[in-house]
Amino acid sequence: MLFDEQGQADTTPRRIEIAKRAYDILVNKVHFTPQDIIFDPNIFPIATGLEEHRKNAVSYFEATKWIKENLPLAKVSGGLSNVSFSFRGNDHVREAIHAAFLYHGIHAGMDMGIVNPSQLIVYDEIEKELLKKVEDVLLDRTDDATEQLVDFAEAFKGKGKEKTESEEEWRKQPLQDRITHSLVKGITDYIEQDTEEARQQYDKALEVIEGPLMVGMSVVGDLFGSGKMFLPQVVKSARVMKKAVAYLTPYIEAEKTKGQSKGKIVLATVKGDVHDIGKSIVGVVLACNNYEIVDLGVMVPSEKILATAREQHADMIGVSGLITPSLDEMVHVAKEMEREKFSIPLLIGGATTSKVHTAVKIEPHYSGTVVYVNDASRSVPVVSNLLSEELKENFVAEIKAENERTRTYFKADRAKGNYLTLDKARANRFEASEQPSTVPNIRDKKYVAGYLQSDDAKRNGAFAIDGNKGIGWSHYSLEEIAPYIDWTPFFVAWEMKGSYPKIFDNKERGAEAKKLFDEAQDMLQKIIKEKWLTAKAVIGIFPAAANQDDINLYDEQGNKTHTFFTIRQQSQKAEGQKNAALADFIRPKGTASAGDSLGLFALSTGFGIEEKVKEFQKIHDDYSVIMLKALADRLAEAFAELLHKRVRKEFWGYDTDENLSNDELIKEKYHGIRPAPGYPAQPDHTEKFTLWEILDVEKNTGIQLTEHLAMYPTAAVSGLYFAHPDSYYFAVGKIQRDQVEDYARRKNMSVEDVERWLGSILAY
Repeated sequence: MLFDEQGQADTTPRRIEIAKRAYDILVNKVHFTPQDIIFDPNIFPIATGLEEHRKNAVSYFEATKWIKENLPLAKVSGGLSNVSFSFRGNDHVREAIHAAFLYHGIHAGMDMGIVNPSQLIVYDEIEKELLKKVEDVLLDRTDDATEQLVDFAEAFKGKGKEKTESEEEWRKQPLQDRITHSLVKGITDYIEQDTEEARQQYDKALEVIEGPLMVGMSVVGDLFGSGKMFLPQVVKSARVMKKAVAYLTPYIEAEKTKGQSKGKIVLATVKGDVHDIGKSIVGVVLACNNYEIVDLGVMVPSEKILATAREQHADMIGVSGLITPSLDEMVHVAKEMEREKFSIPLLIGGATTSKVHTAVKIEPHYSGTVVYVNDASRSVPVVSNLLSEELKENFVAEIKAENERTRTYFKADRAKGNYLTLDKARANRFEASEQPSTVPNIRDKKYVAGYLQSDDAKRNGAFAIDGNKGIGWSHYSLEEIAPYIDWTPFFVAWEMKGSYPKIFDNKERGAEAKKLFDEAQDMLQKIIKEKWLTAKAVIGIFPAAANQDDINLYDEQGNKTHTFFTIRQQSQKAEGQKNAALADFIRPKGTASAGDSLGLFALSTGFGIEEKVKEFQKIHDDYSVIMLKALADRLAEAFAELLHKRVRKEFWGYDTDENLSNDELIKEKYHGIRPAPGYPAQPDHTEKFTLWEILDVEKNTGIQLTEHLAMYPTAAVSGLYFAHPDSYYFAVGKIQRDQVEDYARRKNMSVEDVERWLGSILAY
C-alpha cells in the first residue's frame, strides 16, 4: 500500500512518488522479483461533499496507469468497498459505482480488486442515467457531479434484485428462450424435444446449430466471461449442447453440410504424459464459445500433433502436461513447428508450465506466437484475440513484448549469483536431532500373522506381506478410503477457488460449490457401490543409511542393495536457515544413532476408469468424465493419506499412539513426510526407476510408467516415507552446475541427461 513516513498517498504525485521509491528499493536493492510486487494505490470514497475528495477516483486511475507504464511487471490492486462508502444502505448505487470503477480501473491497468461480489453488477446493465451520474463523479466531469448523484440516488434506495422466474414457468416461454434456459442451467431433460421443434422450423438441421443453439451458447460464453457463471455450470452447458448436436448429426450427415465455427484448435497432452483434466476443461470452455476442438487425447507425439494440425487446417495448437519432463516435450513441439515451417499460434498449459518457462524455454525455438494460458477462463480471450483480424496484431505484439520482458528479468535474476557452491551447501546441511530408531513391524514375521500371508490379496484392506523382503501389497476398499478425501483441491480442479467447507459460505460461488459437492457425493457413492474403480497399493520399508547426499538401502545381512540420490538446496540462506536435502533426514551409517529405515510406496485408485470414461463419452457427457477423473484423483490422495497413517501406526509402528482427525491429517500434523520423485524436494523423476524396481510396482499393482515417467493410471501416487520427527517438506529450488556434475557422477548418468531431467531447476 502506498504509505511512507508522511502517511497515506492521496494525490497523484504522492502516489507516483511512493510507488517509484518502493519499486526501486524492492527491485534494485532487495532484488525482489518485480512480477511479485502488487501495489495498492489507495481507493478513497467519492461523493463525500469535500472539495479535496473530488479527484479520489481520477487520482487512482492516473497512478495505476503510471505504475503499469513505468514500473515493469508490477501489478495493481485495490479495495472497492471504500469508493462507495458515502452510499451505505443504497446497495443498487453501490453496485453501479463498483462496476463503473472497475471498468475504468481495468482500462487504466488495474489487475485485481477486492469487492463483495453481491455488490457488483455488469457494467452494461447499469441504467444509463445512473451510469452517467456515477461516471461524472468518478471522472470529476462537472462541478456539481456529487450533488447530482446524491439527489438521483434517492430514487434507488431499497431497490432489490428482481426475482427469477419459477422453474415451472420456463417451459411456457418461446422456443429460443427455452433452449437458452436449458443451456444456461445445464438441463438435458428437454433439449432433444426442443431441438426437434427447432429443426421443424428451419430448412436445414445445421441451421439449428448455427441459430438457436449458438445463440444460447453465446449467452453462456458471455455469462462465464463476465464471472456470472462458473466452470462446473459451463461444463454442464456443454453437455446439453453435445446432446443437441448428437441428435442433429444424422440429419446433418444426410444433408451433406458442414458447420462453421470461429476457428479450429488441436489440443493434446504431450508424449509421455497422461494427465488431461485441465486440457479437457479448456476444450469444453472453448467449444462452448463456438470453437471447433480436435482433442487428440494423451501421450501424443509431436509428429501426430503437427500432422493433425495440417490435415485439419487448424488455426492453432494447444499442448498440455502435468509432469516436469513434459516441459521438454513442449520445447520439442515448438522446435518441430519451426522446422516444419508452421506459423499458427502455440498455446501452452498445464500445472507445471509457467509464464517464465514459456518465455525462456519455448518461445525462442518458434518464430510464431507462443502464449501461456494458465487456466480455462483465460483461454477464450486469448483465442479470440489471436483469431481477430482487428485485435491480433496488437495482441501478438503485447505477448512477444511480455515474453521478452520475462526473459530479461529471468536472466537478471540468474546473474545475481545468490547461490552457494555444493561444498558450502553441504557444510550448511540440516542436522536432525538424535532420536531412537524404530524397527519396522513389516519386517517382523510374527507381526504379519494377523494379515493375509499368501499371494492372493484380493480381500479389501488386507495386505499380503512378505516379511523377508519387507514388502506388502493389497487391493483396497474405496469405502474405507473415501473419508480421507481432502475436498479443497477438488474445487480448485473445477476452478472454484476456496477452502472446504468455507467455500459454501462464499456469496459469489457458495451455492454452485454446494451443488457441485452434492453431485460429487452422488457419483462417489456410485463409484463405491458399483465398484467403478479399484484401488491397489504396494509398500516396503528397508534398512537405510545416509551417505552424504545419497540414501543407501540394505538387506537384513547389511549388504547394500540400492541407492536413492537426493538433491541439495544451493540458494543463499538467511542466518539460521539450512540447505536441506532429503538425505539429511536419514541417519548416517556408523553413527551412534544408526539403524534407520526408509519406506517406499506406490498406489492407484484409477483401475477401471477408462471403461467408465468411454461410457460417458458415448453419451457426450463431459461433465461426468471430468467429475469422475477429479474424484479418482482425490481418492488417490486419500488412499495415500490412509496408507501413510497405517504405516505410522502399524506397518512401521513408529507412532502407534497417533490419534488425529482427518482435518489434522490434511494439515500434516503427524510425524514424518512422504515426498515424491519429480516434486519440489526431489525434482528428479528418474528416481522412480529405483522405486519401481525395489517394489516390483508393475507386477504388484499394475501401475506403469510412461516414457516420461508419468504414472498410469493417472490417479496414482508414489513416493518415500521418512519417519524422523524433524523431517519437513521443502523445495530444492535452483541448483548450480557443480551439483549437476556431482549428481551425474553419483548416478552414473551423463551431464546432458541430468540437465534434461532437471532443466526446470537449473540456475545456469
